[in-house]
Amino acid sequence: MDIGKKLRDARNAAKLTQESAAESLGVSRQTISNWETGKTYPDIVSVIRMSDLYSVSLDCLLKEEKTVSNNLNYLNYLEESTNVVKSRRRLGKLVLVAAYLVIWAVSVAFFWLAVSGSDAGAYAVLVIWGAIPLTTFVISLLIGANGYWGRRKWWAVPILALMYTLIPFLTFTLANAASTGVSAGDIAVNLDDLITLPIGAAVSAVGLAIGTGIEKLRARKKRED
Repeated sequence: MDIGKKLRDARNAAKLTQESAAESLGVSRQTISNWETGKTYPDIVSVIRMSDLYSVSLDCLLKEEKTVSNNLNYLNYLEESTNVVKSRRRLGKLVLVAAYLVIWAVSVAFFWLAVSGSDAGAYAVLVIWGAIPLTTFVISLLIGANGYWGRRKWWAVPILALMYTLIPFLTFTLANAASTGVSAGDIAVNLDDLITLPIGAAVSAVGLAIGTGIEKLRARKKRED
């Protein structure tokens, strides 16, 4: 089985047309066709993006028991190169997630360690309505612009929205419960806290959409060059 047939089978298994795959990858439908018929070979980044888009491993796309001699050198080179690029992308994802979690954790910890009653309003404006939405937007933008996690990147929307909603609960709601003597078992989510859920989802979705647009424009410009 040659790499073109593997790409075609993976696309069909993902229930994507050549047109939809081309749009997601930022290439033309003819380019997808050329890759699948073996007329041309995809570059390293395109192979990694197809792996994410089709939800298949790189080994599944590149490795086989018997390799046609004409393709052997290309596949060996591609496998080595994709391993390097994939490692860099994995590191990029890790840094992105770690950066968000650090900012999120510091925001919660800062409330309990440094915010007094008179500072609560400023904290709400600067952190809950400022820093966290901005961080959510930037993280989502970078996920989209770098094509991280393929089609699964949209899971970032509900995840980031939930993380955003947890901040007012873990700060103001718990602080109010502690000041009024409410036991841990009786603490409930304040309905006012839930307003951050759709706001967080909207901010994340906009960031992802803009980032995805940037990724497609970058791929189109590269193709034209």
